[in-house]
Amino acid sequence: MADGPTYGYAIAGRLADSGFGDIKGGTLYPLLARLEKNELVIVDWRTGDSGPGRKYFTLTDAGRAELEHGLTQWEAFSARVGVHLAAGGDTFVHSTHSSRSSA
Repeated sequence: MADGPTYGYAIAGRLADSGFGDIKGGTLYPLLARLEKNELVIVDWRTGDSGPGRKYFTLTDAGRAELEHGLTQWEAFSARVGVHLAAGGDTFVHSTHSSRSSA
C-alpha cells in the first residue's frame, strides 16, 4: 500500500514473493479490516476487467504516518541487533543459557 492502492490478493502475493510464505485470507483480511476500522486505510470497490470486482486498499494520511513510525522503530531495532551481533552477541545467548541450566 505504500506504493499506492492495492488489493488483498496482490498483498498476499508480494508477501509470498518476499519470503513470508503463503498468507491465508483468514489472516490477511481481518488485518485489513482492522486497518480500515482504525482509519489507517480507505477501501473502495473497483470493477474487474474480466472478472469480479476487487476491494482496493489505500493508505490514509494517518496510515502513512503509522507506517513511517513503524519503519523508524524497525530500523532502530535492526541497528541495535546488528551492533550486538557484530560485538559477538551470541555470547549473551550462551551465558544466559548456561546460567539457567546451573540454577
